[in-house]
Amino acid sequence: MRILVVDDEPQIRRTLRATLLPQGYVVSEAASGEEALEGLHKTKPDLILLDLNMPGMGGLATCRAIRDTSDVAIIVLTIRDAERDKVDALDAGADDYITKPFGTPELLARIRAALRRLPDQPPPKIELEDLQIDFASRRITTGSHERRLTPKEYDLLRYLAANANQVIPHRKLLQTVWGPEYGDEVEYLRVFINQLRKKIEKDPANPKYLLTEPWVGYRFALPAENG
Repeated sequence: MRILVVDDEPQIRRTLRATLLPQGYVVSEAASGEEALEGLHKTKPDLILLDLNMPGMGGLATCRAIRDTSDVAIIVLTIRDAERDKVDALDAGADDYITKPFGTPELLARIRAALRRLPDQPPPKIELEDLQIDFASRRITTGSHERRLTPKEYDLLRYLAANANQVIPHRKLLQTVWGPEYGDEVEYLRVFINQLRKKIEKDPANPKYLLTEPWVGYRFALPAENG
């Protein structure tokens, strides 16, 4: 697995390289958002560790620019720990968020979670009047538009659809899609569900398929003839 470390501080890049290389990861570096976009196409990483506080193109702008062309896993590293900052990072397309300072075990666990994929046992195609989902080819079409999902968006939607019409609790969703170390990061789900609604719902503000069960979890509503 290839990891691109994006941070303007050389010492942090050296530390992360020294941490990751013994774990078998191939590591490349970028000192700015601009370098990160260049490195994205050159090294084709599987995961990006992205600092938020950088001169020039900041971390959020870099994250959005990466998401315009790639579904690579992104973990944001930052000293900011407010929930609004976390939501902003996830909204920009990050898969996870780590607050500095952090320990090596936590970092490696988050990397494993970001690279983690559900077993490749997709349910059958779902074909509705205004939505077609082909889980085998990872293609989603709404009307005449094809939508591209990030890996975590895809895993979350597939798990909900595989358990259609069942309410899945927040903790169960987090631990299934992100990993057993998760469970309390409910803001992750809010952001990812909102992103999915924008991509699959005709009216995201009044969802037809991705429904919220207040204080409990989420449910993928599927008409009986498609169940």
